[in-house]
Amino acid sequence: MPAAAKAERLTVAVVGLGAVGGGAAGTLAAAGRHDVLACTREPLARFTLERADGAVEAPLRVLTDPTQAKPVDWVLLCTKTHQTAGAGPWLARLCTPATRVAALQNGIDHIARVAPLAGGATIVPVLVYYNGERLAPDRVRLRHAGPHDAVVADDEPGRAFAELFEGTPLRIIRSGDFATLAWRKLLINAVANPITALTLQRQAVLRRPDVQELCRGILDEAIAVARAEGVKLADDEAARTIATLHNFSGELGTSMYFDRLAGRRLEVEALTGAIVAAGDRHGIAVPLNRALLTLLRAINDAIAA
Repeated sequence: MPAAAKAERLTVAVVGLGAVGGGAAGTLAAAGRHDVLACTREPLARFTLERADGAVEAPLRVLTDPTQAKPVDWVLLCTKTHQTAGAGPWLARLCTPATRVAALQNGIDHIARVAPLAGGATIVPVLVYYNGERLAPDRVRLRHAGPHDAVVADDEPGRAFAELFEGTPLRIIRSGDFATLAWRKLLINAVANPITALTLQRQAVLRRPDVQELCRGILDEAIAVARAEGVKLADDEAARTIATLHNFSGELGTSMYFDRLAGRRLEVEALTGAIVAAGDRHGIAVPLNRALLTLLRAINDAIAA
């Protein structure tokens, strides 16, 4: 009997049904192996996931009130990093020490950010690589952006997360050097997100020679900071990052790009802000990243006004 057929049926709550959360929730629900609950602000009559092989209706149960939630086996926390505190009421009701919380979020400090809100639950950091586009509150388009869709640490919680998605189209891999990969993901985000958001262009803009030169400068600063943090990166890390970005379709957007189009706050502090903060800790000058941070914060301030 295949491993997927033997797997225990689990309860999975997804907090944050946006591009990332919609992709994960829709994928799990469509596979039918687990009971999937979507925790949302507004009720949904249905949820549709668009994939390369066609659109599927995902049988999600929806809750809009945290006080109605009960403990579950897994929580997939898919909010933006600046929305983590707002998810606290959901986590308080969904989590026990037996719960696992997969943090499908950007940044490099998943555990420190989520653990205080999770009632003793095990936090599982997840690096997300698939591309989700929220077409409507009840519809998300999922695209594969590379050879794998998510990365977890090669430990027991990471293996459990990978098993959760067995038998689904999402390809989860495990790594023994998660910290390095987290910084490599941050390097990708450090250029792709700010530049697409500021230019209001999709990733094709990253192929411009002048933009590539800017990317190299941004990356050189971030790599120096990462090495000061003790992360082992390759001598040609900037070139590798740019090559990785060029593997992505120019038609793809980024989360920050979509957020700016929609007039939502940008996820600034966990990306560019994290690089600038680490540079300050180590006395490393990061003028390009600091300029980006100033501009992105100005956009956020205008949205909040």
